Amino acid sequence: MSQATLTSKGQITIPAPVRAGMKVGAGDKIEFVDIGNGKYEVMAVTREVKTLKGLFKSSRTVSIDEMNQAISDSAST
Repeated sequence: MSQATLTSKGQITIPAPVRAGMKVGAGDKIEFVDIGNGKYEVMAVTREVKTLKGLFKSSRTVSIDEMNQAISDSAST
């Protein structure tokens, strides 16, 4: 398990093994996601779109035609 120390300015240095595992480097952005009970997940913002799978819950399947129609409708307003 990796640890970091919070500075008086609220900054931390992400340990090298964690940066490598997240595939982030200088200039990349990370996001802190509140998952409840005072816990957060740290995610790289510069990630592949495949990693978004399952992030959003949907109650139904949407077809490509429905997606294209929604895009078209929002572009015309």
